[in-house]
Amino acid sequence: MDVKTAFLYGKVKEEIYVCQPPGFEDSQYPDHVYKLDKALYGFHQAPRAWDATLTDHILANRYTRGAIDQTLFVRKDKDA
Repeated sequence: MDVKTAFLYGKVKEEIYVCQPPGFEDSQYPDHVYKLDKALYGFHQAPRAWDATLTDHILANRYTRGAIDQTLFVRKDKDA
C-alpha cells in the first residue's frame, strides 16, 4: 500500500455528504450531493478512520495491542 494515499483507505463510520466538486457537476442533478464511504484528505476524521482500518487489519492477523502503548502491536508465536 502506498503510504502517500493511506488516508484514502480509511473507512468512515458516520454519514458524511459532500457537494459535487467543480468540474464534476452532474448537469441533470446539480443539487445532488455525494455520500462518502471512505475518508478524504483534509477531513479531520481521515487520520482516525485510517488508524481504525489499519488497527482492524493488524488485530485480525493475531496481533495484540500493548497494554500501556495502544499504538504498539505484539504477536507471540509458539515457535519463538
